[in-house]
Amino acid sequence: MPPFHAMAMAKLAAEREAGGASVLHLEVGQPSTPAPAGVRAAAVAALDQQSIGYTNAPGLPSLRRRIAGHYADWYGATVDPERVLIVAGASAGFTLAFLAAFDRGARVGVVEPGYPCYRNALEVLGCTAVPIPVGPDTRWAPTPELIDGAGPLDGLILASPSNPTGTIVELGPIADHCRRHGIRLVSDEIYHGLTFGAAPDTAALAEPSAIVVNSFSKYFSMTGWRLGWVLAPDDLVDAFERLQQNLYICAPTLSQYAAVAAFDCHDELGGHVVRYAENREALLGGLAAAGLGETAEPDGAFYVYADTSHLADDSMALCRRWLDEIGVACTPGIDFDPVRGHRFVRFSYAGRLDDLRRACDRLGSWRP
Repeated sequence: MPPFHAMAMAKLAAEREAGGASVLHLEVGQPSTPAPAGVRAAAVAALDQQSIGYTNAPGLPSLRRRIAGHYADWYGATVDPERVLIVAGASAGFTLAFLAAFDRGARVGVVEPGYPCYRNALEVLGCTAVPIPVGPDTRWAPTPELIDGAGPLDGLILASPSNPTGTIVELGPIADHCRRHGIRLVSDEIYHGLTFGAAPDTAALAEPSAIVVNSFSKYFSMTGWRLGWVLAPDDLVDAFERLQQNLYICAPTLSQYAAVAAFDCHDELGGHVVRYAENREALLGGLAAAGLGETAEPDGAFYVYADTSHLADDSMALCRRWLDEIGVACTPGIDFDPVRGHRFVRFSYAGRLDDLRRACDRLGSWRP
């Protein structure tokens, strides 16, 4: 399995910091804010009042009901709590989804640039990750025509907003295309809530056979709690439960008790989104001033994907130089696009505004 370069860069940055160097972190998509106050209080209460043993494989019934209610509140979607499976983060959700939905040898479309762990996990599980290249001409979004160009597919993974470009995808035409061609849609919705204009659609409304994966890590600011959920279509509910029983037993129990309170914390979480919007504007302006103005302007998430081909033709080498020479940690584009990613770098604006401004100043003063 290839490395996940964002985490590899984070390791190098941590090693540099341990040696006493100053590092500004723009490499990992991790909120700098803690879990909401209500979540932390619920965790303390659970430690005092609960045994924190195993839950059943699908998860705490109270949390499953709360997630189903979230879909009614946010999207007007009716979701049966029996279709909700609590998982150990979206990463575990994708592993379960790929095992439940695809056989060895299945051809599954992955958008490039896109989250690298889709591709890496599919290949390890014996599937073929079929690239669907996108670019500025479609605002970094796939279209039915581009999907058709990939040849026959058994599945398609779609993220909206996407990583690394932050693009919100028009879901309806793609869901219709998948339905007509018998393609199982896996919808990555972990950045829902982190948008700066129109909100994205959920596949829970667009396509009954879709698998929806979401997480408490991004909008809910709970990365280390390792908690997410899957909405399984009716024909795969039993498969998901049996896989969970055998591979994970259950998601972390303390995190599940705490997460029930997360849906009462939207006022606090909305403040985070306001801060991300400020960070977004500061980073776009700062990168432009530093000569990195050719970017995919994000609709959501907390990333900017910038063309760096005028500086170097090897994004990994460029990121290593920036880390070593000016203490700015970023993620090379080859993580997201093995073919064209040598020309791009992803910057995360999930951190502190002052750090983003200092990083842009350092980038502007750097010379190849």
